[in-house]
Amino acid sequence: MGDKCGREDLSERMLRFCIAAVKLVDRYAKTPAGRHVSGQFLRASSSSGANYEEACGAESRNDFVHKLQVVLKELKESRFWLRLTLGASLAPEPEARPLLDECDQLCKIIAKSVVTAKSRR
Repeated sequence: MGDKCGREDLSERMLRFCIAAVKLVDRYAKTPAGRHVSGQFLRASSSSGANYEEACGAESRNDFVHKLQVVLKELKESRFWLRLTLGASLAPEPEARPLLDECDQLCKIIAKSVVTAKSRR
């Protein structure tokens, strides 16, 4: 079905979020908890970006909706790990806080996109 997203700016925004996540995990505390949370956060955040790109090349409307739902799931998981990061002081707040804010915004955008795409099935 081609490129369904049609919004290169959101694709770039997802990429910037993933890049920021990659950079943040290097700043986590070098403790068992820091290593665990940073690994979980890195997996979820990078998966959100990769799945967004897959959604853009979805083969059908249903496939597109499903993949966007996966993106939202991974973003929500990323948000949890960021909240835990901040709550447990596992990474510098000035670097983690803006990433949490961006993750919140991306969750809202993708959630709205899911609703819109479902209404057009």
